[in-house]
Amino acid sequence: MLRVAVVASPPVSMFNLAIPELLFEKVQVAGRPGYEVVICAPDPGAVPTTGSLTLQVPHGLEALRDADTVIVAGTGEPFAPDPRVVAALREAAGTDRRIASICSGAFSLAEAGLLKGRTATTYWAHAEEMRRRHPDIDVRGDVLYAQDGPFLTSSGYAAGIDLCLHIIRTDYGAAVANEVARLALVAPVRPGGQTQFTHTPLPPERGTACADTRGWAMRNLDKPLTLTDLARHAGVSVRTLTRRFHAESGVSPLQWLLHQRIERAKELLETTTLPMDQVATACGLGTADSLRAHLVRRTGLTPSAYRAQFSRHGTGPGAVTSSVA
Repeated sequence: MLRVAVVASPPVSMFNLAIPELLFEKVQVAGRPGYEVVICAPDPGAVPTTGSLTLQVPHGLEALRDADTVIVAGTGEPFAPDPRVVAALREAAGTDRRIASICSGAFSLAEAGLLKGRTATTYWAHAEEMRRRHPDIDVRGDVLYAQDGPFLTSSGYAAGIDLCLHIIRTDYGAAVANEVARLALVAPVRPGGQTQFTHTPLPPERGTACADTRGWAMRNLDKPLTLTDLARHAGVSVRTLTRRFHAESGVSPLQWLLHQRIERAKELLETTTLPMDQVATACGLGTADSLRAHLVRRTGLTPSAYRAQFSRHGTGPGAVTSSVA
């Protein structure tokens, strides 16, 4: 069982803080919990939040010493990281632990010097301030999350969900991560390079208009689906489908479909020994050559290399990769 320590620096964001515990505690591997989650704070006891509640946190920052993964939740005072948290992060980084942040928690990692010369992100409204304060960091202000070596950062609010699902996938594989997503009623693992926000507003009272069509497409990934097929299922024109799809998911229907096909391919590579041409057929990518091209473009790994690195016939923490998911 892997141990995750979540740091709550006051005033902590309740939403940020709840995400890791909600998701990691749903992980089951061979009938046993995959993670133990411990919430800690610089001053154990009553911890103020950004809302009207006060939390009771029993553990201090010594909890980081026994953690496999450290996550710093966002705070209402992002530009003034607690020096004790910064020092604890430096100590944890010296032992090669995986260290992550949600939303403005990235400023603590930056202040600790962990992100120097690396790619990172934070909530888009804070990105420019991070660039100003830390010009030695390659700040990507328009992505959901970023990973560079053992350090992971996410943008704000629900992007913390994507970050935690990415960590679960790294440790236990796509099948486990997607099962957690299903249990939590959230979207499956999304690519870190997806934008943080869309410029097109959701249609009034139609925020889930394409949900049935997305579910239908997921059940038929082995078929050569087209925009016309998707629009026909949704009962709308191709143009209307494209507009609604982008408003709801932030990407076009075909971009979303390709991502789901690649995710299905990853899951099959991790959990089966199917030949590459059968994997390609089962996820709708057509041929082994097409599978190879898409997977190399997305992950930098060939299908055989991906299978060798992430095969989950056994369980245990996976290797951390240097990439922007």
